[in-house]
Amino acid sequence: MKIHHHPMSGHAHRAVLFASLLGLDAELIEVDLMAGANRQPAFLALNPFGQVPVVEDEGVVIADSNAILVYLAKKAGRSDWLPEDAQGAAAVQRWLSVAAGELAYGPAAARLVTVFGAAFNAEEVIKRAHVLLNRMEQHLGQRTWLAANHPTIADVAVYSYLARAPEGNVDLSGYPAVTAFLARIEALPGFVPFIQTPAGLTAKA
Repeated sequence: MKIHHHPMSGHAHRAVLFASLLGLDAELIEVDLMAGANRQPAFLALNPFGQVPVVEDEGVVIADSNAILVYLAKKAGRSDWLPEDAQGAAAVQRWLSVAAGELAYGPAAARLVTVFGAAFNAEEVIKRAHVLLNRMEQHLGQRTWLAANHPTIADVAVYSYLARAPEGNVDLSGYPAVTAFLARIEALPGFVPFIQTPAGLTAKA
């Protein structure tokens, strides 16, 4: 299995983190986004949207970080990470949608402004981030994990950009339930931090 990624991409970190949590044997291939490698024909053949991450697995190509989480959980037969029952699957999907929506246009967008110079309105995206954080604080004040009584891909999907929210001037100090949640993920066996090549996975430029 190959994971095409970039170490500064939170979307890519989702895939790398989950592969490590599952103990999968994966080769990391760094895509030089700054040099435009994601816009070259070879990469666009894997993902026409020109985005990381992309997984290649025995002839199967999966793009989109949330789709990759689903694929890896299903392939590994891990219904603990992705429940098979209707209610459990729906609870996970709700948070995958948050990861692609409110998280992407709040904490992730705020980080894009400071780290990559993206042309978002910083005040606006930081405000969105705090709306989301307040909702998550209330939710996590009553439970340990987002979608079940154990970790699921919902938790993996939101971790990376929440953990790095301070890089976008989004202060987490007022959200003790959220920060405790992040610490629980970081305590999971196989956890790897954002922007670091995990032990056990081989990185190839």
